[in-house]
Amino acid sequence: MDPEVPEKTQQQQQQPGECWRFSVLYLCFYGFMVQIKPAESFITPYLLGPDKNFTREQLTNEITPVLSYAYMSVLVPVFLLTDYLRYKPVLILQSLSHVAIWLLLLFGTTVLQMQFMEFFYGITMAARVAYSSYIFTLVSPQSYQKVASYSRSSVLMGVFVSSVLGQLFVTLGDVPFLTLNYISLGFVTFAFTLTLFLKRPKRTMFFNRRHALTANGTLHSEGEAVNATSVSLVAEKQKAPRGWQWREMALVKMILELKDTVRSPQLKLWSLWWIFNSTGYYLVVYYVQILWDNIHPSRENRGVYNGGVDAAATLLGAIASFSAGHVKLRWSLWAELVIFVITALQAGLLFLMNSTTNIWVCYVGFVLFRSSHQLLVPIAIFQIATSLSKELCALVFGINTFLATILKTIITLIIADKRGLGLHVNNQFYFYIGHFSLLASIYLGRGLYVLARHQRELKARGLQKEGEANNGPVTEMNGTGGCTHPACSRA
Repeated sequence: MDPEVPEKTQQQQQQPGECWRFSVLYLCFYGFMVQIKPAESFITPYLLGPDKNFTREQLTNEITPVLSYAYMSVLVPVFLLTDYLRYKPVLILQSLSHVAIWLLLLFGTTVLQMQFMEFFYGITMAARVAYSSYIFTLVSPQSYQKVASYSRSSVLMGVFVSSVLGQLFVTLGDVPFLTLNYISLGFVTFAFTLTLFLKRPKRTMFFNRRHALTANGTLHSEGEAVNATSVSLVAEKQKAPRGWQWREMALVKMILELKDTVRSPQLKLWSLWWIFNSTGYYLVVYYVQILWDNIHPSRENRGVYNGGVDAAATLLGAIASFSAGHVKLRWSLWAELVIFVITALQAGLLFLMNSTTNIWVCYVGFVLFRSSHQLLVPIAIFQIATSLSKELCALVFGINTFLATILKTIITLIIADKRGLGLHVNNQFYFYIGHFSLLASIYLGRGLYVLARHQRELKARGLQKEGEANNGPVTEMNGTGGCTHPACSRA
């Protein structure tokens, strides 16, 4: 039987010395250890090297595209099963998939086996939602922001340490890529054993919410303060009558409720940014190691610094994410222009990376590209989350991620897969440059429109105030000749 997190009141959860503190610490330790895979930064040179002898075309057009397909196919089932199975089984699945990845990397010899390796990679990526949302079941809402920063920091620190270790092994220890993969297998196996001791919570966001009906008919959630959103979204659990109503499902209710919130301009703007920009971002991340090997072939050069680049990108990205929390702007006015500047910068960096023959220029370009994306991620999260409940926020991010995954899969099928155009990696990057350039143009046009509209509104208000000061209240005429002044409309 799995150990379970007992449900407690908020006062009990916040008492010092309670077991939830240890649970949070243990989960953060797991989040750190699951990222320790020193060979991850060197998978491409390993597969192209003498140990595996795959060609660059096989890796670009047959093996890597499977990652996008696998991620899309498992994202929704994993998202739903994470909540329904209460997190722990999905975290175990993620760790087992990590073990399977390195077993295939070590002992696989065919393209098909490497495609299965990418399939398991897709599972590990989809299962990240289990880790990121699990921690919210351990604490009261007042502690959400604090523990979320702890869990995120532990993951980033794990990625940083893993990349540094990998680079030190390769550069200073002269460790072969094959040995580095055996070391990674040991770490991911240890991370798997950690998942076996994770507690399994009773409460989750969608499927395992317990509720009690009070005498006056008010619906209350155990262990949580009741708010208007949760009352409107989640119905009392009863035995299903013969005419079972699909509309009574909590998830369906949230989707219906979401229809009333999508009209928010900021929600639409940042959701579209999440979908289209993250699509291009992750495609670049998937294929950048192949670009590096094309510029600086690992078979011909001893100096491979992929781990150092990943470490630098992670560190600078963490600094950018932290700095974003201190940016004070009127986002309803300047959001589009800020996104334009960042997106145009990304397009320029991609052009530099794709056109240079100096690997160090390409390395620096990627570090800046990745950190510029991380700068906007916490801003987008905040802008999307401000007007939504915790449950709706999770649903919106799930939908945005799924739509981005569909778009990413379509692009992969068309330009990268050998069944499509099967483009060389340099030609793929020209497409990504065009993708970000088009987005930058759209953001610029929209930003200038918002700014011009704001100036017109300021001018109209100034004229109205001037007219009121000179002649009393000024009435406005609508398109049909009718007065729109409030006093006239009431007459």
